[in-house]
Amino acid sequence: MLEFLSYLFPGIGTLFVMDPVTSIVRILLIVFGFVLAYLGFKGTLEPLIMIPMGLGMIAVNAGTMFLAGGAIGNIIIDPLVSDPSAIVDVMQVNFLQPIYNLTFSNGLIACLVFMGIGARSEISFLLAKPWSSIAVALFAELGTFVTLILGVKLFGLDAPIAAAIATIGGADGPMVLVGSLMMAPELFVPISIIAYLYLSLTYGGYPFIIKALVPKKYRGIDMYVEVPEVSQKTKFTFIIIACAFLCLLLPVAAPLFVSFFLGMAVKEANMGHYTELLEKSLSYLATLLLGLILGALCEAQTILDPQVIRILILGILALAISAVGGLAGGWVMYLIHKRKGEDFNPTVGIAGVSCVPTTAKLAQHAAQEENPFAMILPVAMGANISGVITSAIATGVFITTISMVVK
Repeated sequence: MLEFLSYLFPGIGTLFVMDPVTSIVRILLIVFGFVLAYLGFKGTLEPLIMIPMGLGMIAVNAGTMFLAGGAIGNIIIDPLVSDPSAIVDVMQVNFLQPIYNLTFSNGLIACLVFMGIGARSEISFLLAKPWSSIAVALFAELGTFVTLILGVKLFGLDAPIAAAIATIGGADGPMVLVGSLMMAPELFVPISIIAYLYLSLTYGGYPFIIKALVPKKYRGIDMYVEVPEVSQKTKFTFIIIACAFLCLLLPVAAPLFVSFFLGMAVKEANMGHYTELLEKSLSYLATLLLGLILGALCEAQTILDPQVIRILILGILALAISAVGGLAGGWVMYLIHKRKGEDFNPTVGIAGVSCVPTTAKLAQHAAQEENPFAMILPVAMGANISGVITSAIATGVFITTISMVVK
């Protein structure tokens, strides 16, 4: 009777025939998926990612069944299948497999998200205080480089794996996807999952770091600046030149550069239909599928990989150190501007961590908590856009140098 019921309700039945540890982790992941979805619903975490990710996590761990030959698995996604003929077969069964193989495992979905980010970005914010924005963004890459060193020296990881994990410090999800695909494809799934989980945690963790490193009276500094009136022709020309220069400098990151700058270019060229497509439809569809697939990749076996604990530790260190580095950059800019008799809010430094536009909003919110009239968002958005570019450069440098070392 029990055997009959286990085959009638295999999602429950497989819990009793699998390794007990795996079964317990499955149950915990189902609960965790519910927590993520609920926190996304409440707005505590980023709903655009967390709700589909939570549901995907629930489905893949609850929807485990008996397959042909007595194997245990699901018909949602198999990230480990690599043989071309096997991929064709599994794409006819697993409902997320075509999306995974045709857009996820080759980095295309990251490029689609970048197009949307570009279409929503305003280059004028960067031009408001260009040198301060770039300097803050450079400081905010501290977590990326420190984590690389820690991964190799302290955790004994191979350089490509340490570099792939270190890209989490740039707080740029699409960049982590591409970087891990190129440098550590065998750990692509856990690195991507942990990166997006941690990026959503910046909502809850970064405000505490801001308050710890920036005293009250400095958080409330008003530094409203006039966003310069720049002609669309000038902005468009700048976008095209920047794209060409960065692609020449780091061809390995060219897909991400062209995606980001394409989004900005169609906006400045008044291509209304394209802008609407990238900014709304395509961007949101890509984000929805990204979250759903990341959740569906969260199988118990993936989480039980011994490497995961290292990724968990290094990932949180990377983001925390980047936040500290960005705020240190904010203090440096404060001192430089003070010598000129100008105001600069050190809180802007957190926006150098390129989680667009989350960290810019966190900076503005922290300032407004202390001074309702403080306006730092334009400069924070400039630092945010600079952060996207510097994290792409850092990832490109990692991929290029790591490949040279490995050869």
